[in-house]
Amino acid sequence: MTTTEAPTTCSTVSAADLPLTIFEKSKTGRRGVRPPPAEVPDVDPASVLPKHALRADLAELPEVGELDAMRHYTALSTLNFAISNAFYPLGSCTMKYNPLVNERVAALPGFGPLHPMQSDDQAQGALELFWRLEKILASIAGLDAVSLHPTAGAHGELTALMCMRKYLDENGGAHKKVILIPDSAHGTNPASCTMTGFTTRELKSNARGRVDMDSLEAVLGDDVAGLMITNPSTLGLFEPNIKLICEKIHGVGGLVYMDGANMNAILGRTRPGDFGVDVMHYNLHKTFSQPHGGGGPGAGPIAVTSKLAPYLPVPKVEKDGDRFRIVRSAEHSIGTTRGFLGNFGVVVRSYTYIRSLGDEGLKRVADNAVLNANYLRAKLGKSYRVWVDESCMHEFVATAKGLPNGIKATDIAKRLIDYGIHPPTIYFPLIVPEALMVEPTETESKETLDNFVRAMEAIRAECDDDPEMLKHAPHTRSIGRPDEVAAVKNPRVIV
Repeated sequence: MTTTEAPTTCSTVSAADLPLTIFEKSKTGRRGVRPPPAEVPDVDPASVLPKHALRADLAELPEVGELDAMRHYTALSTLNFAISNAFYPLGSCTMKYNPLVNERVAALPGFGPLHPMQSDDQAQGALELFWRLEKILASIAGLDAVSLHPTAGAHGELTALMCMRKYLDENGGAHKKVILIPDSAHGTNPASCTMTGFTTRELKSNARGRVDMDSLEAVLGDDVAGLMITNPSTLGLFEPNIKLICEKIHGVGGLVYMDGANMNAILGRTRPGDFGVDVMHYNLHKTFSQPHGGGGPGAGPIAVTSKLAPYLPVPKVEKDGDRFRIVRSAEHSIGTTRGFLGNFGVVVRSYTYIRSLGDEGLKRVADNAVLNANYLRAKLGKSYRVWVDESCMHEFVATAKGLPNGIKATDIAKRLIDYGIHPPTIYFPLIVPEALMVEPTETESKETLDNFVRAMEAIRAECDDDPEMLKHAPHTRSIGRPDEVAAVKNPRVIV
């Protein structure tokens, strides 16, 4: 349910209330469609297939009418929470609004049916789109070259570190093995370092959630290969010393990698290349509206300075006169890190989004994302403690630590489900105990934000008045609080 008032009663849904599965609806011999007789002779499968490839029994498929099949899949779709249903307070990380015009463009005859094995001559429009998007992303970043190869943010990290490693190896930096990582960093950062042969050294945050400059000085040395930094940070804070930090890393011969997951907040307002970043990745789903959630598809293009450009992966698109061609090898390239050029449909959607908005529109994205986040920070700061209570960028982090009656972040997240609102990110970043990360994105209306505030305020009142209600939420779903560890290890999918 979606409501602006606290539910007065929350009855638990029993097993008897659940819709029948499609197998329970099945009746022997029932059909939705009866195909006409085949116009070819029957073939004995045993005459053309090896014995091990033949079924011993008939497939256990449900036998239902067309209407029951339609209702089954429609009912399944209603079990999913989507941005088309209600508010996601973790919008830019998981599900921000994806304009439908992007889907129309991605499905155009020259794009949707395109096969990756088609020749360059048959894919000139697609190759031009790749080439143009690379130029646009490079300009937005203030960097010199882009690879659309990586297919996720973590893949972009890995690819960037591979380029850094090869550049250092070929330019007198083979002895450099240490990557500095702030303590607020995403967990994929150290994983990517390990996979590319680096070790990590933690960089402490100060009381305001930024890089502690004294800590930085203490860990600098000739063994430092570079720094991985998210800016704005996972606390939703812009790093005011970012230019000085980059200069210090460059001073010891290192490179600066910026996790661009939060570019949503600074589009058109500042460029990473201008404050000293050597390489960064984009998340096209976070910043440029490619649909995401449930594991993908994704894209994590990287932008680099000219000195790192020769090391970008192949294949890549080059312009040759008024034509475009795929280059499949390059002298200094790290090589191929995935099949073909990248996730093409993702690229088309993001290109459409950028061209639809234009330069001024991208600035409005950043402005509205920051405005919405600060509005919620100010409103919710009256009921919840904001970890660093100052102007934020596109997101802020509150904490459930210290709430009465032992209420945890999990309890608040689960209770929001009863209000028809998806829970925010919780327990991240790790430096904030009982963290609640709220990121509304640029597209949500004031009315939607106000509804979220009312729900959060009602939940805060329940912390005092009815804590057991929170500790057993949600009450409006067929499943309340599963054993999440067991669910990951032994998933049971209901079809």
